[in-house]
Amino acid sequence: HREALDLLAAHRIPVTLHAGEADGAASMADALLTGRALRLGHGVRLLDEDPEGTSPLATWIRDRRVALEVCPCSNLQTGASRAWGEGIAEHPVTRLLRGGFAVTISPDNRLMSDTSVGHELEQLRTRAGWSDEDVVAVQRNAARAAFVSREYQLWLEEQVTGERA
Repeated sequence: HREALDLLAAHRIPVTLHAGEADGAASMADALLTGRALRLGHGVRLLDEDPEGTSPLATWIRDRRVALEVCPCSNLQTGASRAWGEGIAEHPVTRLLRGGFAVTISPDNRLMSDTSVGHELEQLRTRAGWSDEDVVAVQRNAARAAFVSREYQLWLEEQVTGERA
């Protein structure tokens, strides 16, 4: 994939890379440094060996607002979040969000996971204790992480949060 990633970088095309689901933090570091990813598809295993999120990699991801496209239902189905428990209430997405990471919510593969963003958010509300503020925060993060102009990001943020950015 090196040639494809180099071509994208040469044309300043931003990328999201799948990392931190099947493999741990090392895959995220590789995606960011070698792949030049601006977003990480999953990132759910970032805290497996660093539950407090204080490692240099976790700090770098948090401080630079690298979006983590977390897919709770898919992670439970594949076992990617098994280290934290068997249910959505134990899934590390809440710890990531409350730890200041730029978490977004994704259904991953809708066909295989039989879910949607709305369903994911409802599960997080009812089973993981998420508040309206948590839901707005992840929607805001998603708008801010979109690979579009800043003006369009602000418009998206207003649409998903109902608040003027």
